[in-house]
Amino acid sequence: MGKFSDRDYRYQSDLTGADFETLAVRAGQVRSAHGEHSEAIYPTSSYVFNSAAEAAARFSGDEAGNVYSRYTNPTVRTFEERLAALEGAEDCAATASGMAAIYSVVVAHLKAGDSIIVSRNVFGSTNVLFEKFVRKFNIDVRYVDLLDFNAWSDAIDATTRMLFLESPSNPMSEVADLQQLADLAHANDALLVVDNCLCTPALQKPLRFGADLIVHSATKYIDGQGRCLGGAVVGSKELIEPVIGVLRSAGPTMSPFNAWVFLKGLETLSLRMKAHSENAMALAKWLQQQPQIIAVHYAGLEDHPNHVMAKKQQSAFGGVLSFEVVGGQEGAWQLIDGTRMISITANLGDTKTTVTHPATTTHSRLTPEDRAKAGIGDGLVRIAVGLESIEDIQKDIALGLAAISQK
Repeated sequence: MGKFSDRDYRYQSDLTGADFETLAVRAGQVRSAHGEHSEAIYPTSSYVFNSAAEAAARFSGDEAGNVYSRYTNPTVRTFEERLAALEGAEDCAATASGMAAIYSVVVAHLKAGDSIIVSRNVFGSTNVLFEKFVRKFNIDVRYVDLLDFNAWSDAIDATTRMLFLESPSNPMSEVADLQQLADLAHANDALLVVDNCLCTPALQKPLRFGADLIVHSATKYIDGQGRCLGGAVVGSKELIEPVIGVLRSAGPTMSPFNAWVFLKGLETLSLRMKAHSENAMALAKWLQQQPQIIAVHYAGLEDHPNHVMAKKQQSAFGGVLSFEVVGGQEGAWQLIDGTRMISITANLGDTKTTVTHPATTTHSRLTPEDRAKAGIGDGLVRIAVGLESIEDIQKDIALGLAAISQK
């Protein structure tokens, strides 16, 4: 936040040694001479200068300051600094969406002739981005199973500049050994990029385990109430600088209003992620007892194959789980249509519990073969557990389960 002046030092918050919860509420805010308590929104496209000389100095970079909101904006910068503080990172670049964050990282750090290795079970839109667009720029995209370290190692060659993964994965809750993959990447002069959307820094800090860059869909848990689209890239200043260059030139930057909404979301992030995790754990255990359920995928369960690794890297297990029902797609759709409270939508990270059928929504653009390789079966249902009463959530899912048994 810089050095406090004699005039305004108590306008600002001294956050030396502050804990996560405090940083989530106060980090990044620089109050103006008006002394506003809440963060201000700066809905402006441009900024004025005292003179032509000052304008020239700003545009050349010789003088710090705002030039144009596609470049920098005070509200967006507050969000960037706060999220960087929470991840334990040097810098952050905010984007218009989570997909814009992923695309900006790829464009900033890869070039024609390079290769990227991607975990097979990434989010469906991420897969489409790599397949339909990244490949067009003569970048080789190679897919491997998230948990198969030998496959990662075998896929690397002299052209590999990046390893990209989600951990935990959506919707199968698979958890990678981040330190092992970071060591592999760095031994081969490559970057490890981790999508931390499902955990957020409230539950997991990938930089501590060797990751170079973190991408977020702020649309999800950072917002927490399904209001705005946004994303972010977090890491060292050296690695964030080229990402900022892409954003300033191509324009997929975050709006000031959305940044302000995300700031409000960050204030309650720690509390919400604990509550989401508690509800999800209770629901996962309850689902295991239901006769219509074949399998439950949630890393918080002790019988989950990645439970030990999740406990090592995460402080809790998050709010997203999936399960397989009898009857394939018909059974899954009957369950979803049989609920009466839970929202049928593909979004996650909301205070409201949501349900979707991945094979026909989030992962529908994958081929059946690719879905099978990622573990996305026709009978798979994903629940993003919200903050309603767990008893009410269970009652509503029970209605859906009864609909299966009646058919």
